[in-house]
Amino acid sequence: MRENMIIGDRAETKKAFSEADVRQFAILSTDDNPLHLDPEFAKTTIFGQRIVHGALVSSLISGLLGRELPGYGAIYLGQTYAFKKPIYLDEEITAYVEIVNIRQDKPIMTLKTVCLNSKGEVAIEGEATVRV
Repeated sequence: MRENMIIGDRAETKKAFSEADVRQFAILSTDDNPLHLDPEFAKTTIFGQRIVHGALVSSLISGLLGRELPGYGAIYLGQTYAFKKPIYLDEEITAYVEIVNIRQDKPIMTLKTVCLNSKGEVAIEGEATVRV
């Protein structure tokens, strides 16, 4: 767990999800929506191609919270997400968390959570509450 955390502290990671990642997540989550798995079906949708599961992309946030900020020992208390843009297979995503509030009365903080697509546009945004 990082010490002396302050409002504005931030951590980020980058990742692109492959075909294998999406297929494995579909098995693990039981979400076999053809939008994620079937190229022919996906062509008929508003996206025109397969997209990565939103839950898979947003899992990068969980990794940041548990590993980087606040780090090991943090306990997820809550999370909200708004899904704004699709993420396509093999597209590099930047995910970041930023501390926006630290409670003085309890070891709890709130963080802004964001995933950007390869164009730098907000694909997913939300807010996490964690116990530190």
